[in-house]
Amino acid sequence: MSHVTVAATQFACQSDSAANIDKAETLVRRAAAKGAQIILLQELFETPYFCRDQKQSLFGLAKPAVGNPVIARMSALAKELSIVLPVSFFERANNAYFNSVMVLDADGETLGLYRKSHIPDGPGYQEKFYFNPGDTGFRVFETRYAPIGVGICWDQWFPECARSMALQGAEILFYPTAIGSEPQDSGIDSRDHWQRVMQGHAGANMMPLVASNRIGTEQGDNFAQTFYGSSFIAGPQGEKIAEAGRDEESILTASFDLDKIRGQRASWGLFRDRRPELYTALLTLDGRNWSE
Repeated sequence: MSHVTVAATQFACQSDSAANIDKAETLVRRAAAKGAQIILLQELFETPYFCRDQKQSLFGLAKPAVGNPVIARMSALAKELSIVLPVSFFERANNAYFNSVMVLDADGETLGLYRKSHIPDGPGYQEKFYFNPGDTGFRVFETRYAPIGVGICWDQWFPECARSMALQGAEILFYPTAIGSEPQDSGIDSRDHWQRVMQGHAGANMMPLVASNRIGTEQGDNFAQTFYGSSFIAGPQGEKIAEAGRDEESILTASFDLDKIRGQRASWGLFRDRRPELYTALLTLDGRNWSE
């Protein structure tokens, strides 16, 4: 299929998980009614973003991938609407815990799991307390409508993630996220920086990109965070095609001719002229190999 319609959604999360899941389903149905075939929900949409506090009790939110009731519900929804759904969830796998996405195909079948690779640890985003670093590697999922790559939030700041998915054959990149105010400095507004980095991924890999963020103010034990929404869809030149506001519940859609984009990507030469044998510094932390 050449022409594909994608959607980004955003909404505010409550303390009532059932209400959040109902809201997610409502937005998915509305996006499908607009013609969307691949629909992105935001990161960890079942609950408020809990990683601002380090609390042992919150590990109780995690559920295994197998038998997960939210994945089962979204699988039935994907089948009913013939849509592809990447579903973000807090995963428990024996004694490991991951920030994960299960990709559901348009027949409701699970295509596979991606576990967030880059785990942040800073004021308001203390994810290393909760999540192990992902062990799946970057993945591409062959959905009914297109091969897609899915990263999660902090992954979106790393060009290596986007490029790895592009090299594996992704034709659209998706990033569910939760990002907003920085409690250590109220003067920081990272919204434009956040968007520009992902626009760069779209432009550098010449493929569309979809990012879904949450909105609203959520109160933690010691401070509140306000999430700035601004979910968007970028085109293959990195241009913003659709963008949501900072504080409004939204559904964005855009359609792309993937055959046309594939031809443009080939003729532009970005992948033809790569020199991976020169990029070994990327395999180190400091750009040098001290073992040599």
